[in-house]
Amino acid sequence: MNPRLLILLLVIALLGASIASLLAGAVALSPGELLQPGLGRIILIELRLPRLVLAILIGGILGLSGAVLQGLLRNPLAEPGLLGVSAGASLGAVIAIYYGLALIIPLATPIAGLVGGFIAAALAMWLSRSGGMLALILGGSAVTSIAVAGVTLALNLAPNPYAAYEIMTWLMGSLADRSWGHVALSAPFIVVGALLLLATGQALDALALGEAQAESLGVHVSQTRLIALFGTALGVGAATAVSGALAFVGLIAPHVVRPLVGYRPGQALIPAMLAGSILVVVADLATRLVKFDGPPVNLGVFISLIGSPFFLWLVLHIRKRAI
Repeated sequence: MNPRLLILLLVIALLGASIASLLAGAVALSPGELLQPGLGRIILIELRLPRLVLAILIGGILGLSGAVLQGLLRNPLAEPGLLGVSAGASLGAVIAIYYGLALIIPLATPIAGLVGGFIAAALAMWLSRSGGMLALILGGSAVTSIAVAGVTLALNLAPNPYAAYEIMTWLMGSLADRSWGHVALSAPFIVVGALLLLATGQALDALALGEAQAESLGVHVSQTRLIALFGTALGVGAATAVSGALAFVGLIAPHVVRPLVGYRPGQALIPAMLAGSILVVVADLATRLVKFDGPPVNLGVFISLIGSPFFLWLVLHIRKRAI
């Protein structure tokens, strides 16, 4: 498929999903109510619009970073959590909740999550500074293990059931009750991170031939790796800081669009970004419309219910191709 046509179709699909997200919910709104002053307009501007903006930004950066990392590492199972950024951001947010900072400062949780994501990324880069792609994967795995251990320890030592509940709720991922303050905090980092990741497109096409071949074509592999890591740290760290951990988006989105662009890593970046946004917007809308007995399903849980079967299919598909 022509990449421009694919991008156009994805933009149209994202617009449709966005309109549905603004109109549907616990309180259904008509287009006319959105244009007139009143409760409907307040719900739109103060509740649904910031939630939609965050869904687009977060889904986009997760899909984009997943596509970049899969191209950079030449590993179809690579995703943003591989570098430990998501786990580090989760640990930072959990620390804020554990010590009660979230009750004192409204944005303490996302700010602490942002700091945790940056620290985790810096540690992963430091651990892999003298090695190649394998060292990067191992460094990210080590950072993830440390962060997960910290989160588990916080849950084990939670001072009261309320704190444990707040930690678990945040870890399951959600965009409920997010405000324009969360948008203002995360959007600059996500946008800068996305621009850095998009700048790696041509280098990723060359890296598909191998590192030695890419170097012979004038690609600075170490510089490309640093840009990709820094962009992922900025974007994914900020996204996780405001939404909690959203697994599988960075894994699913690139694989959905890659066959449509001829399996070229560079051509898959923008389509993967749009596909990630669509996935998160639709999943967030589904959490508001799909009702079960008991509390509503969190966004991260809903995406995992979709992503787990896809991950299993992907592993079986790769195994079949390897035989």
